Amino acid sequence: MRTDNQSFLGDPPRDFILLGISGRPWLELPLFVVLLVSYVLAMLGNIAIILVSRLDAQLHTPMYIFLSHLSFLDLCYTTTTVPQMLVNMGSSRKTISYGGCTVQYAVFHWLGCTECIVLAAMALDRYVAICEPLRYALIMHRPLCQQLVAVAWISGFGNSLVQVVLTVQLPFCGRQVLNNFFCEVPAMIKLSCADTAVNDATLAVLVAFFVLVPLALILLSYSFIARAVFRIQSSKGRHKAFGTCSSHLVVVSLFYLPAIYMYLQPPSSYSQEQGKFISLFYSIITPTLNPFIYTLRNKDVKAALRNLLTRMWRLCRR
Repeated sequence: MRTDNQSFLGDPPRDFILLGISGRPWLELPLFVVLLVSYVLAMLGNIAIILVSRLDAQLHTPMYIFLSHLSFLDLCYTTTTVPQMLVNMGSSRKTISYGGCTVQYAVFHWLGCTECIVLAAMALDRYVAICEPLRYALIMHRPLCQQLVAVAWISGFGNSLVQVVLTVQLPFCGRQVLNNFFCEVPAMIKLSCADTAVNDATLAVLVAFFVLVPLALILLSYSFIARAVFRIQSSKGRHKAFGTCSSHLVVVSLFYLPAIYMYLQPPSSYSQEQGKFISLFYSIITPTLNPFIYTLRNKDVKAALRNLLTRMWRLCRR
């Protein structure tokens, strides 16, 4: 018979226990309501962005091609984690199967790395629009945008594949308890009872590449944008140029700051207590806020949303 201290080297565990906020049961109902409302808002907001980007001819530009993919990523991001969290909060048995856990962290890391590159592509689009306005249509043509998006999705999948292959080989000992709301690679590495030096090093290298390289490109793009904007003589022109970039900068900050804290530290020193609340932030709060950030500061999106709602209202009245 297998003891609690024996590793599951040959036979993976059947399921994992996700603690979430089990130590604070009084928080479960308020957090359940917050997650449910946030999930509904994230779904509605991101679906609306995708629809107006596809249906409104004025939004068939590179910026909105990237924005529609960002919204689709956020839609998938929340759907990967939030339904499982809601089920566990409404149940006394807070578990996830081994296969479900593997799929969850595989998809989560795929989407996360893809979003890093999409955000960098959006920064490139803003750089060309402000620094090379006369050549914008020539440089940012539709095939290039589609190629950048394809590179983002394929690269994210490649990163996720490497992480999954390494993580599924880890043995786990004793009770399979994850002090988190959902499955993530750092938490899985922390839980393993084997030597995780290879996993730690691989995660650090891949995260450095997929987080720091796109972030460096974003910062470089905005340094050129800032230099170009300060050369504009009129204050109205400067304000308009900054306005086109402010939404993207806010989204980049909301996404990258938690990601840098979470992943640019060795998994061996990873604090699950702090990490699980940061994970909660960028898995639900950021995808919920993104559509509102882009809508509130963007006249084109607001006009397209009004047109879409008007058309839907007319269809409903027939």
